[in-house]
Amino acid sequence: MNARFEPFALPTPESERLTRVETIQGQSTDTDFRLPDEPNLPPGYTLKVGGTGWYEHVKTGMDMLATGIVLLITLPVVLLSAALVRITSRGPAFYTQMRLGRGGKPYVIYKLRSMYHDCERFSGIRWSSKGDNRVTPFGKFLRKSHIDELPQLWNVLRGEMSLIGPRPERPELVGSLEKALPRYRDRLLVKPGLTGLAQIQLPPDSDIESVRKKLVLDRVYVNHRSLWLDLRIYVATVFYLGGVSFETLRRWFALPHELDDEKQKVVHSKAMQETQRVYPLPVLDQV
Repeated sequence: MNARFEPFALPTPESERLTRVETIQGQSTDTDFRLPDEPNLPPGYTLKVGGTGWYEHVKTGMDMLATGIVLLITLPVVLLSAALVRITSRGPAFYTQMRLGRGGKPYVIYKLRSMYHDCERFSGIRWSSKGDNRVTPFGKFLRKSHIDELPQLWNVLRGEMSLIGPRPERPELVGSLEKALPRYRDRLLVKPGLTGLAQIQLPPDSDIESVRKKLVLDRVYVNHRSLWLDLRIYVATVFYLGGVSFETLRRWFALPHELDDEKQKVVHSKAMQETQRVYPLPVLDQV
């Protein structure tokens, strides 16, 4: 795979520009990742990743086996949906987009197109919100049923994703999120997933606050990843797709939810001579 570098404008509040952007398969991705300073953590702090060693191999095997079965079962649904996408709106049936995998490695994600073709040329890069006029009528059904996510099973088979892990994010947004949210890069310590601890307990990202909440649960998952937790998330996802509420899933499967006791703190930075708002990490991470 050939890579080249070209300038690219990152949509940050300060309208900053990256020094370089790596282009892979025709899509641009930020290659300059820096962690923000965190006064509440010691220098060199690294989040411990759970489920390493033997479970790393077991998880990969489970991913491949389960993905192969689900892909065979859902392939007719994907093909039928792809045909309906082509019939109901102009443009390709499948949508590709650059995302970041483990360690910040870029890869191309595959989804059924649920928005009007090339809509970001006019709207710019932004999160989808309720009533988003970029979503096609059939796309609304695809998103509600999560059928648009099924092509990502191919990414799992390619080893770029796992069935369970943090939601993969677009590289164009990561630079801004790292500056706004301490330890955002910790979620890149494991493979991104089709479903995950945060995805089945919180609604889709719509603003920086929603991303902050998911980051707390993503870091809890990274730290406590295990066979028992993944099995609970597997089963909870089935009920989630059936319409069971976040609160009910949390109660039924005893899912970790550190947001209940989270408190925001205001810390005065003498060096910067300004007031910063920072978010404490879950107590379980202070090791």
